[in-house]
Amino acid sequence: MARKTAVFGGSFNPIHTGHLLLADDVLDVLGLDRVLFVPAAVPPHKAPATLAPAADRHAMVTLAAATHPKFDVSDIELRRPGPSYTVDTLEELRASGDELSLLIGSETFLDLLSWRAPRRVAALARLIVVPRAGSLFDAESAAAQKVLREIGMEGFARAERGRVPDRGVLIVHATSLPISASELRARVREGRSLAYRMPDTVAAYIHARGLYTGESRR
Repeated sequence: MARKTAVFGGSFNPIHTGHLLLADDVLDVLGLDRVLFVPAAVPPHKAPATLAPAADRHAMVTLAAATHPKFDVSDIELRRPGPSYTVDTLEELRASGDELSLLIGSETFLDLLSWRAPRRVAALARLIVVPRAGSLFDAESAAAQKVLREIGMEGFARAERGRVPDRGVLIVHATSLPISASELRARVREGRSLAYRMPDTVAAYIHARGLYTGESRR
């Protein structure tokens, strides 16, 4: 039987507790077999100067996911040259035979038409949209409806634990903490605590490697 896999891509620069809680909530609500974290090697929409090396970001995600039995991590985008386009990743993952979904934030959904081949992305994986903490996502807004039309989807469907509609772009209200990676990078530069904002193993890795301080230890 095909595994129900939610693909969770991103720069994870660095990964933090907000990412992990969101993934665990979505896994529970939708009854998934696993969440597959996919760190981007070259995120198309991120400034390279702000990024820790891809190998370090992958290592941090691996440390963060290590204790959860249904979290996996893929280096598929690190092994592929050029920009890390989600459509290419989903095309490769489709060969696994898994039933794929793609986990994205509501702001990312509204920006989906700037992605490479967004219609193909929606054909390869069911979209799971998680509204960000403190933001209002209006599924009936002109912006949201335009994205739906352009990617060939009929509408949104709200998922709850034990009730997952068969059709539509899923909206899941999962735990979304107001933690930002940019704030965490600033805390590192300022020598401030990272406690409770990420796993201790990730914080230790950041300090050991000198990440986000301009003193990266290769």
